[in-house]
Amino acid sequence: MVSLPDLEPMPLGERTRSAQELKIQRAQRRGAIIRYVILTLFGLLMLYPLIWLVGASFKTNEEIFSSASFWPENPTVQGYIDGWETSTPYTFGRFFLNSLYIVIPKMLGTAFSSVIVAYGFARFEFPGKKILFGILIATLLLPDVVTRIPQYLLFRELGWLDTYLPLFVPQWFALEAFFVFMLIQFMRSIPRDMEEAARVDGANTFQVLWYVVIPMLMPAIISVCLFQFMWTMNDFLGPLIYISSVENYPVSLALKLSIDTTEAFNWNQILAMTVLALTPSLIVFFIAQKYFIEGISTGGVKG
Repeated sequence: MVSLPDLEPMPLGERTRSAQELKIQRAQRRGAIIRYVILTLFGLLMLYPLIWLVGASFKTNEEIFSSASFWPENPTVQGYIDGWETSTPYTFGRFFLNSLYIVIPKMLGTAFSSVIVAYGFARFEFPGKKILFGILIATLLLPDVVTRIPQYLLFRELGWLDTYLPLFVPQWFALEAFFVFMLIQFMRSIPRDMEEAARVDGANTFQVLWYVVIPMLMPAIISVCLFQFMWTMNDFLGPLIYISSVENYPVSLALKLSIDTTEAFNWNQILAMTVLALTPSLIVFFIAQKYFIEGISTGGVKG
């Protein structure tokens, strides 16, 4: 007969430690489950207005005020059809195109000018650098409304009213101090070894910036472009001040066209066009989400 080896009993101390580790693991699992449940509930609570907005865009105008449920009883796309046509000679596609005329040059100008200014502050020493940097940071505390009247008078003298120029030309001169500061912090986290090696190989300042710094800076640049895209698409006050012709209205002003305070208006059309106005920002955000998070997290760490 084959004799089985004698199994030694587990020492009392090891059994106690195993039981304690098991209790700790169970407590951690319970804590994780509770956290995820709470986060899920709060997430749904925060997303419910957006979910209701999408559902209400497929409702009739009467059903919107008779039911708080986000799911329409009789779904219809009539709100999208009528809202797209608008009450003007132009369709909503024209207003989307007008928004692109503002967003694209403003986004490119912000990225281009902010990178150059941030590169100068992060990599070079020059007289008055600390003073200029202090002034730059101080502009972050300056309310935007304070500069509205001087800017309006300036652009009126230049003959830029009722054009898109006042909405994107200032951004080509590094107007956005927040983006400059964010890029400076990102650059400070990048080691200078590769830049110094490029200079040894004979590269000048702009070649170092273009071939070495910008590729490493790309997550932060994408974050800048994404921020500017969403802010510009949501901007209402700027176009309201400088644009007076309906044919030049961006999406933010076009939504206001459907609201007439003197008579009843169709909320399903407004909600439908609101969903369409939100869609580009959501698509761009989810596409660039990886780079956006990397740019924000790295930009907040100083190397």
